[in-house]
Amino acid sequence: MCGRYVVAYDPQTLVSGFSVTRVTPFPRRWNVTPQSPVPVVFDTREGERVAELMRWGLVPHWAKDASIGHKLNNARAEGLFDKPSFRQAARRRRCLLPASGFYEWQTTPAGKQPWYISARSGEPLAMAGLFEAWRPSESEEWLLTCCVITVAANELMAPVHDRMPALLAPGDWAAWLARDEQEPARLTPLLVPCPPTWLQAWPVSRAVSRGTAEGEALIAALPESPPT
Repeated sequence: MCGRYVVAYDPQTLVSGFSVTRVTPFPRRWNVTPQSPVPVVFDTREGERVAELMRWGLVPHWAKDASIGHKLNNARAEGLFDKPSFRQAARRRRCLLPASGFYEWQTTPAGKQPWYISARSGEPLAMAGLFEAWRPSESEEWLLTCCVITVAANELMAPVHDRMPALLAPGDWAAWLARDEQEPARLTPLLVPCPPTWLQAWPVSRAVSRGTAEGEALIAALPESPPT
């Protein structure tokens, strides 16, 4: 699963790194929680790649109210194109959620120990995601929401947790975002655990477990635990 992540880059990073032509401003955050507004990269129907803020927690187009989004911050890659909550977005509304890194909690005899995972390259990770546009009635504003797709853990992540975000290489971004591609057989192969050599990980302070905690200190490695 992915329940917290970090957006510690500035909007210009999405222009230079993700080739977006338009980006909605956003603040840096080191403890993004579900239901927060997050930057999302997607291709418009006109073929423009943009980055807009969406609420993390998918609200399907058929939902009667937005509360379902509290349960849908993640979507498992397995069966993605068959599940009612995700199948239409998986075919028509795919996106990337750029992240400086993400957190996961390891079960230990002393309790849940948070870890921070980021790219060895120092560049933002591209988490595969879905997005939806929903509104309760024609007279009300559209609500844009999104979710992160998860896959089985790779060798680096497995000792920490059995799931991780689906992380896409830059060479796969165009295929994932293509609005005219709706064939599961060509999209599903992109949703696999990334090579463990992409990532580095270390345990961090349990302070990150508080949703209100913020600041760069949250991603600092514990003194007795060097990065792996």
